[in-house]
Amino acid sequence: MAGTGIITGEDGKDRCFWHGNLPEYQRYHDEEWGRPVIDDIRLFEKICLEGFQSGLSWLTILRKRENFRAAFAGFDFEKVAEFDEADIERCLGDAGIIRHRGKIVSTINNARHAIELRQEFGSLARYFWGHEPAAAERPVFVDYPTIAANPTTPASVRISKDLKKRGWTFVGPTTVYAFMQAMGLVNDHIEGCYCRKEVEAMREALVRP
Repeated sequence: MAGTGIITGEDGKDRCFWHGNLPEYQRYHDEEWGRPVIDDIRLFEKICLEGFQSGLSWLTILRKRENFRAAFAGFDFEKVAEFDEADIERCLGDAGIIRHRGKIVSTINNARHAIELRQEFGSLARYFWGHEPAAAERPVFVDYPTIAANPTTPASVRISKDLKKRGWTFVGPTTVYAFMQAMGLVNDHIEGCYCRKEVEAMREALVRP
């Protein structure tokens, strides 16, 4: 389906183009991307990994995700908040992750602010889903050019600004929007992708925190 942003897999299913029919990437597209998440650990993990992705491809991060989980205590932010200089050096020596001091330090910093966010709102899920954009704000991606032209939205800009005010780092509006797409705060599967209706049904059935 040239020009539509849809590609057909070997199984005959039409999907968003971006996984390129690579098996592990296609599995992520089918089973994870866009399906709504209200688990605090998964939300924290994803926003941290989106920060690590900056300047890289998500496939690079996806292939290292289990290594990241091992390095950062399963992204239990209570535990990560206790990391010290020795932990930073340990992570810098870990070839299985992205060894970027700024991003490692950011993850620890954000864990401490995640605790504050939970104390204020009751959960990270309640905070993030409280910023879910209204229907009028949600773009409907129908093809590749539309996606390429929309790396941010008003909602992602608002969340980014608010998180930065709260002390979070590596949470620019593009990073936040990628997080929103992946965690199901919006349904950005392209029209024609078989996952779009499935994801929308999950979003409709979701009990918001």
